Formats: sequence, structure tokens, C-alpha cells
Amino acid sequence: MINSLTAKISINSVVLALLAATAHAETNEAKATAAVSQPTYIQKAATRGGTGKIYMGREISQVMGHLGAGWLERSEREREERTDLLVKNLDLKPDESVADIGAGSGYFTFRMAKLVPKGKAFAVDISKQMLAIVKGRIGKFKTDNVIPVLSTITDVKLSENSVDCVLIVDAYHEFSHPREMGLSILKALKPGGRLVLIEYRLEDPKVPIKRLHKMTQAQSRKEMKAIGFEWKETRDMLPQQHFMVYLKPNPKGKNTPK
Repeated sequence: MINSLTAKISINSVVLALLAATAHAETNEAKATAAVSQPTYIQKAATRGGTGKIYMGREISQVMGHLGAGWLERSEREREERTDLLVKNLDLKPDESVADIGAGSGYFTFRMAKLVPKGKAFAVDISKQMLAIVKGRIGKFKTDNVIPVLSTITDVKLSENSVDCVLIVDAYHEFSHPREMGLSILKALKPGGRLVLIEYRLEDPKVPIKRLHKMTQAQSRKEMKAIGFEWKETRDMLPQQHFMVYLKPNPKGKNTPK
């Protein structure tokens, strides 16, 4: 009698365990399905200066066109933003290939080109007008290692595993398709390659920039993690902007953050 009762209890325990495991698996499957079915972007009413397009809780801002080239090249920019410190902290090597995404007039492209005399500096932009300015400056400065690249809103048009460092200065928040562009950048970087993302600090109310043209470090890290980048560090030497460094994971472990 006791043996029979014990056997029944054991069987019931096994059944309950199987039911619990099945329920857990079904719950995880439902969560995964919901995550996959969730749209990448949500369209809402636009706020001032915004597009109304929401990505991971952030409204994408409107784009500054080629008419803003003068503001990018303003004489006081180095003093206000310490662009000299920004370029220095890229830690570029003479033979590296670098890409300036959202290059605009090439303000940073040409400064980086001087530091990679044996390498290449790609000026990547979706604006033909901006790239025309870059081409004009190539002739003016007699620079032979700056290469203009016309991208699309979803593709940087760089070869796979071709660049050591990607720089994006105050432009990522304007990308209409940040996920697709981010994945394209990840693909273009060499394993262990670095993405340096510069954005005005939204956490600091004293930074005199429109809200949608600023980002928090937390938001940036969330978006980069979602597409496979690994955060390495954030440097605080700039007066108004985050200097955030992300790495493309290296399967062999070299340059991959712990």
C-alpha cells in the first residue's frame, strides 16, 4: 500500500514538473514571438523639430541639410566643442582606414585624413550637395586619401570588414533608419573595430542645443547593444558632448571588451 502511494506521488510529481516546464517554454516562446512581431519603428504626431518616428522610445529628429554647412565650418567650433581634443582621442594609427558617417562638409574627415597618411578617410553622406563640397575641398587641399561615398538611408556603402574606426558626430540622432544604418556600420567595421559616437549630452540642461538633437548615454548604449555593439568606454573631456566608444566583437577575442 505504501509503495503504491509512493509511486503515485512520484508520478504526480513528474507530471507536475513536465507541465511546469511546458508552461515555461510556452511563455518564453510567446515573449520571443511578441518581440519579433513588434515593429522597429512607430509613427506618432511629430513634436517640434522631430519627425514623429519613434525608435526604442526616442523620437528621430529632422535632418540638417547642406544649407547648414556654414555652421559646421564656423570658426568658433573648435573653441566651443574642442574638436581638437575629439580628433586626438580617436587614437588613430597612420595606416588605418577611417569613416566619417554623416560627414557633411568634411570638417572631421580632413582632420582625420592628416592622421592616417598611409590609410584612407571615407567621407560618407546621403547628400550629394555635401559631397560636392567635400570634393571641392579635396582639390583645394590637394588631399589624396579622402574618398567621398554616397550612402543611402539604410546602407553606408562601405565594404565588409574594411574600416578600423567609424566616427559619427552629432548625426546619429538624425538617421531615419538607425537600426539599419547601425547594422551596416557594424558590417563595415573590421572585427575589434571601433565606433566613436559623439552626441550632445541630453542629461545636461545647460547644453544649448534643441532636445531632439541631444542623446543620453543610456539611450545610446541601449540602441547600440540591440544591434550587436559592445560598449567600451565613455570619455568626458568634451565640454558639451558624450564621447562614446563601441567595439565590434572579435570572435578571436582581440580588442573585445570583457
